[in-house]
Amino acid sequence: MKRGIILALFALCLSGYGQAQVAVRIADTASKQVISKNLYGQFAEHLGSCIYGGLWVGKDSPIPNTNGYRTDVLEALKKLKVPVMRWPGGCFADEYHWMDGIGDPNKRPKMVNNWWGGAVENNSFGTHEFLNLCEMLGCEPYISGNVGSGTVEELNKWVEYMTSAGDSPMANLRRQNGREKPWKVKFLGVGNESWGCGGNMRPEYYADLYRRYATYCRDYDGNRLYKIASGASDYDYNWTEVLMKQIGDRMNGISLHYYTVTGWSGSKGSATTFTPNDYYWTVNKCSEIEGVIQKHLAIMDKYDAQKKVGLLVDEWGTWWDTEPNGTPLYQQNTMRDAMVAALTLNIFNRYSDRVKMANIAQVVNVLQSMILTKDSKMVLTPTYHVFEMYNVHQDARYIPLTVEVGKVKTASGAEIPAVSASASKDAAGNINITMANIDLDKSQEVTIALPFAAKSASGRILTSKNITDYNSYDNAEVVKPTPFQKIKLGKGTVTFTLPAKSIVAVTLR
Repeated sequence: MKRGIILALFALCLSGYGQAQVAVRIADTASKQVISKNLYGQFAEHLGSCIYGGLWVGKDSPIPNTNGYRTDVLEALKKLKVPVMRWPGGCFADEYHWMDGIGDPNKRPKMVNNWWGGAVENNSFGTHEFLNLCEMLGCEPYISGNVGSGTVEELNKWVEYMTSAGDSPMANLRRQNGREKPWKVKFLGVGNESWGCGGNMRPEYYADLYRRYATYCRDYDGNRLYKIASGASDYDYNWTEVLMKQIGDRMNGISLHYYTVTGWSGSKGSATTFTPNDYYWTVNKCSEIEGVIQKHLAIMDKYDAQKKVGLLVDEWGTWWDTEPNGTPLYQQNTMRDAMVAALTLNIFNRYSDRVKMANIAQVVNVLQSMILTKDSKMVLTPTYHVFEMYNVHQDARYIPLTVEVGKVKTASGAEIPAVSASASKDAAGNINITMANIDLDKSQEVTIALPFAAKSASGRILTSKNITDYNSYDNAEVVKPTPFQKIKLGKGTVTFTLPAKSIVAVTLR
């Protein structure tokens, strides 16, 4: 008798081992909230090998290129459907003088990049090269203007140079440099991190400075600027308070920077060698962005109940130690980084009524990049694959979800929901659901209750044997999406097993 009881208890334990239950409910698919495609934006700064060797190799390079742009990188970014790209910084923006980067490339003055390693740049990648790249990718350019070391006149003339179609000095200078028609430039950042590398300013001082600079950044010939104030870092709610109070709707948007980083001094940890506790710390830190967004939005709502001013998280992502023998801020990219991307994008989708843009740092070879390059070699990172899987949400209707799920307890005592999810309805009427299971050991039995009967379902999954796995130049497909086929349709329900440490995108038709 005792032996039978013991065996029965053992069998009961085994039946629940490694699995947990997740109940998801879609109550309404008629939401009017739109997930802006710009939440899936990119960021390209002049540091490390992001620009030179990453995006740009020059027309005379032995590396295959299209008018100087790396052909392999260009094609990969097209597949990603990049909606917007921010340039030239970052901290670099407030030391960049745009007139050094126009005209004959052979006659452009060199400059020392003081922020990132003291590298000497030849300015062969400048305004024309960036804006032409955006045209080739079909994405909006986001220009970050120099307020820290620049002048009002300099920024005013840059806007005129790029966007004026008239018979004006800067428009004519652009024509002399080979571009007859002006570009369309919507997004303009008035400075960057003005509380730090952009000038170490007080918020009160910057607010007045913004009002002055923004006044002289004019709309030319049908081009309408969306002017973005240099907003807060992480938990600096006072900065947002002061800017909302003193600038208000004179700005179209205000930025926010949030990095998943262990600390700003000393070692930040290896990108590829870490423990399960390190991983869960990272996931917890990443998830904290939701509370940070909520607090900044509460301040914004106090001064702008109609939500005219957008919040733009125009720098975010993981930050680890530079790889040995790597260029500044060059880091590998594992399944851990993919999980950070998935969790963060799910959060952005939920707050898309006010969060109107986000730009991950950065597009190539720097921090949490989409792509890594070395000489003629290129590899797509796990984060690239998340962005590609998630681009179904771009400009789709947000669908609220109710998710009942257990929590994972970290070594620090923090508890994190084991599953993150978001959903949207695209123009064709398809329902797209993205989910991430952060648990390293347990799969999740997911049941989704629907207000309709789905006719068909398809999906893809991103996972790997180890959370530390990454794609290298020698083995470029260790982490890549594969078909996710074990999706069962019921009467008003969808069920499937979400494996441990996995990210899934499911489409219901």
